[in-house]
Amino acid sequence: MKAVIAGAGIGGLTAALHLHEAGIEVEIFERADEVRELGVGINMLPHAVTVLADLGLLPGLDAAGIRTRELVYTNRFGQVVWQELRGLDAGQEAPQISIHRGKLLGVVHRAVIARLGPDVIRTGCRVAGFEQTEDGVAVHLGGHDGWRGTAHGDLLIGADGIHSTVRAQLYPDEGAPIWSGIMLWRGATRWPIWRDGRTMAIAGGNFAKFVYYPIEVDHADPNMRLTNWAVMAKVGEPGTAPVRREDWSRSGIPGEVLPFVRDRFHLDFADPASIIQSTENFYEYPNCDREPLPRWSFGRVTLLGDAAHPMYPVGSNGASQSILDARCLAGYLRTQDEIEAALSRYDAERRPATSEIILANRRGGPEGVIDMVEARAPDGFDDIDAVASFEERQAVVRGYALLARGRNR
Repeated sequence: MKAVIAGAGIGGLTAALHLHEAGIEVEIFERADEVRELGVGINMLPHAVTVLADLGLLPGLDAAGIRTRELVYTNRFGQVVWQELRGLDAGQEAPQISIHRGKLLGVVHRAVIARLGPDVIRTGCRVAGFEQTEDGVAVHLGGHDGWRGTAHGDLLIGADGIHSTVRAQLYPDEGAPIWSGIMLWRGATRWPIWRDGRTMAIAGGNFAKFVYYPIEVDHADPNMRLTNWAVMAKVGEPGTAPVRREDWSRSGIPGEVLPFVRDRFHLDFADPASIIQSTENFYEYPNCDREPLPRWSFGRVTLLGDAAHPMYPVGSNGASQSILDARCLAGYLRTQDEIEAALSRYDAERRPATSEIILANRRGGPEGVIDMVEARAPDGFDDIDAVASFEERQAVVRGYALLARGRNR
């Protein structure tokens, strides 16, 4: 059996490792000229780290990232709304790892090259379309220089992101991604250690949120960390077109983000305006998703990761869910005699679970707990339990965690 994968992102590369373990030949086509270690911070939740650990990647993740010990939600004054241990410290089966997205991609990419060989990924080569036959899929390819070609496989996996060409052929009338009206700015810079150097914080509420977590140890100075930050704020109306197209590598403009944090946040771990101004380069991204699909798998073609379920970047779930997709898909292809049946079973398991997360993220995900508290106590509080009971706050945070964890195959 041979699988053709469109896209060499985290989901596509993780799928390649699982398929290789299942004895399935893989060929990957990536539209970029090279697999580059771009981006800023990302959180890998324990259910995803378990999958990567099973692939033997945990030492690489530990070397590149930080095991998050605790997550703290606060209002904009730094008053604690909710806090909880994370990963192994919370009794989970694996750590939660905060890591630079590019470093994570590098760990997975190097494993693919080492195990499947350097020729398994064709860069500068995008999947432009496909045709299904009785016994396989003909995948049409295009290069930047006008080159055209065709690859053949027994199945095609569309892991080519929110602007997936595979999804576009399956759903030609879907249109552009849906913008929430919220802009996300993200950056990373060296910053003094806070608490134990393994603590993550999310502060603010409905007006703006500030996210802060360390992603890499500074070996030259133990009192410093490479620290990821993010700001989310409403700048437009839901459903309208963003000012600029979604692009993870688009540079942010300080004058656009600073008004949302300057003189508004009063936190003990960082002044958002100062950390933004100390960051040499940071990025903006319109907060976009797509409607959940009624179906991912059509015969010998299916979707995975952001091509299947693009979601708002709350709850640390986008990449984590793509990794769960990869394990699930390979598991069914390993155990099912018919490819169509395997893809159908994968669809039936993963699509409903991720559809629920898309909708939960639109409601604010676990960060909805600080939205709720700010709406009730915009000027702070003396007693958090008088604003929202422990049980009410727990329902928001833990309910989402159970949803995101899903079934374990």
